[in-house]
Amino acid sequence: MSLRDKMLAVMADVNASVAEREELVELIAIALLTRKNLFILGDPGQAKSYAINAFRSRITGAKQFERLLSKQTDEEQLFGRLDLSSLIPGSVPESAFEGDGIYQNLRFDLQSFLNGLPQMKNEAATFERLAAISGKLDAYRKAVAALHPCEPVVQTAGKIPEADIVFLDEIFKCNDGVLNALLTALNERKYTNEGRTYPIPTISFFAASNEIPNFNDPEEKILSALYDRLELKVVTENISEKAHRLAILKDKLGGSFGAVHATISLEELRTMQQEVAAIQVPDSIHDLMDDVLCALRTQIPVSDRKFLSYFSIAQAKAWLEGHTEVTSTDLLVLRNYFWQQPSDREFVTGTLERLCVNPMQEKVNDLLAMAQDAKDGFDSACGAAENVRTKQAALRKFRGELVRLYQMQTEMAANVASNSEKALTDGLLSELERISKAAHEAIGFTYMPLEQLAALQ
Repeated sequence: MSLRDKMLAVMADVNASVAEREELVELIAIALLTRKNLFILGDPGQAKSYAINAFRSRITGAKQFERLLSKQTDEEQLFGRLDLSSLIPGSVPESAFEGDGIYQNLRFDLQSFLNGLPQMKNEAATFERLAAISGKLDAYRKAVAALHPCEPVVQTAGKIPEADIVFLDEIFKCNDGVLNALLTALNERKYTNEGRTYPIPTISFFAASNEIPNFNDPEEKILSALYDRLELKVVTENISEKAHRLAILKDKLGGSFGAVHATISLEELRTMQQEVAAIQVPDSIHDLMDDVLCALRTQIPVSDRKFLSYFSIAQAKAWLEGHTEVTSTDLLVLRNYFWQQPSDREFVTGTLERLCVNPMQEKVNDLLAMAQDAKDGFDSACGAAENVRTKQAALRKFRGELVRLYQMQTEMAANVASNSEKALTDGLLSELERISKAAHEAIGFTYMPLEQLAALQ
């Protein structure tokens, strides 16, 4: 079974335990494949955290950290607390001895002796032996302490710095102190404590909320930076189909609900990430995405930074679809990347479908519209003209515009990727020739095919 098949099996397994969450499950997979962060907007009780936990449980070896945030949540609860013993001069925190074989052997000897102490005689020799064993351990600790610098140590066990997957519920309820720490963690995968900055291994942060802050409110505007770092976004709704609700009830009553039937390892996930990054993105896709960007910016803001990072999400979608390179339809997944407010979703989806489902059709329509505009301008100039020279001048201008459009059509025809696209470009050429012929005949000039006109210029 290929790695892609394994990922699809995990997605299918998770979808079997939730209803109408296919989009969410796919975005969880894409976030993990691209190391992106995902924001889930939905009311309580819509299986948001369940879907994430179910996915994580199918990644063997992956550690997860989960926390419901509130104004009372402090940084220590997320990133760990300072080990006060590490600040005492001459003291060495226990974590410094975790990989020390000599220390561990001495500690084992002492523990073994203490375990057998109840069966020993209450004699001076027994306690002399105990003092000798404990003295060795104490002497070794002091020797290490003499060479060990007194540096602050943070206890991070079970916290974000040791988690592969992080889920933060009600993320916008965090206080300002936690906010600053989260900004660095989400964006740079780092955290700072006691003046030192540490890397964290987290693959993806998942966050949920039942509302989006009002960024026009001065008190909530500070949260906009946090929201911006959650690149992928999805909205969940209550289960709409009766059959789906009943199926979940039946599974719960049957005792098989949530059973794990497919897994991947953490190492396999890392290899999947490499395969995703190797998916080719043709220049034609970048060109198409630039058209999408321009169309989106007519109604919603899209930063250059966001646009220039789109490709990894498209690569992940192409990989899941079994494509060797990104295709135009793979770009439809970006409907969960470009919207900022839920009200933007319809416009973003519509724009992507219009430009990406059949991108050649959109380009053909644009060229035909320009050709018709040129023809209308020609007709207007000739209609107001009373002499032949004016009409000749209008025709020369019209021919120049038609030749330009013909050259664009020729370039499009050279880059077609399917028979349907070839039919569109062929049809475009026929329409350009028809418009050109009609203009020539209108003023009694001999018609010349566009290929010949282009050769003369």
